[in-house]
Amino acid sequence: MSAIAREAGALLMTYFHQGLKIEYKGDADLVTAADRASEKLIRERISAQFPGHDVLGEEQGLNDQGSDYRWYVDPLDGTTNFAHGYPVFCVSMGLEHRSGSVAKRVAAVVYDPTRDELFSAEQGSGAQLNGKPIHVSKATQLRECLVATGFPSHKRHKNPNIHFYHQITLRTHGVRRAGSAALDLCNVASGRFDGFWEFNLNPWDTAAGVLIVEEAGGKVTRFNGSPFEIDSRETVATNGLVHEALLREFENVFAGRGLEPLPDPRVYER
Repeated sequence: MSAIAREAGALLMTYFHQGLKIEYKGDADLVTAADRASEKLIRERISAQFPGHDVLGEEQGLNDQGSDYRWYVDPLDGTTNFAHGYPVFCVSMGLEHRSGSVAKRVAAVVYDPTRDELFSAEQGSGAQLNGKPIHVSKATQLRECLVATGFPSHKRHKNPNIHFYHQITLRTHGVRRAGSAALDLCNVASGRFDGFWEFNLNPWDTAAGVLIVEEAGGKVTRFNGSPFEIDSRETVATNGLVHEALLREFENVFAGRGLEPLPDPRVYER
């Protein structure tokens, strides 16, 4: 998996350095030639080495062969960043194994080619960054935490996350929005962030990063604290120590309790 991710990342960098013609799919969901080329490469390598495995990718959908193994592939997580020359993007690959009705994520790789950082995890074996063990942070107070979130590239007017951003940024040390959910999750796993949340993520966005967080000692659930599932569409990841505190903030926002009003720009101007 690591070799495939590194090869795909190197391919992305060749496109990144030469510039791209941006294509638009929908409103502002940027799709590039690099995205398609990366997924094509990854699928070819998986097919050659694991010919019976299923693959679900962002661009080409599901290749379902009825296997007990399924790959979740995001060939370029952070497409908008990439298309604008902002160097925050990655290749994300997660592998799931199904035994009867139970499916478990068993291996994961996320590769950031701009920093040459390869995050990896295997079920029960911990998480690594470039081969060295990583662990979540030890922060216990939400007010001391640096957390991350993300916003959709389209239909932003239907996403309520701006309310959560506003309230949680007032109750933490800060909120970052870098534009790559897979890297955000890896930054929780490595202790750079203490937490992360986002609405409406897809399986290929989370399959790898969630396992890496869990193997680094973190916790991942839905917004109400129920177990995370690959199709949850709700993702909260933390070091585990501040998880309940962050979930309480979510509960308060959903209920409309204790909300700080947005400052009036007219008052500021005066």
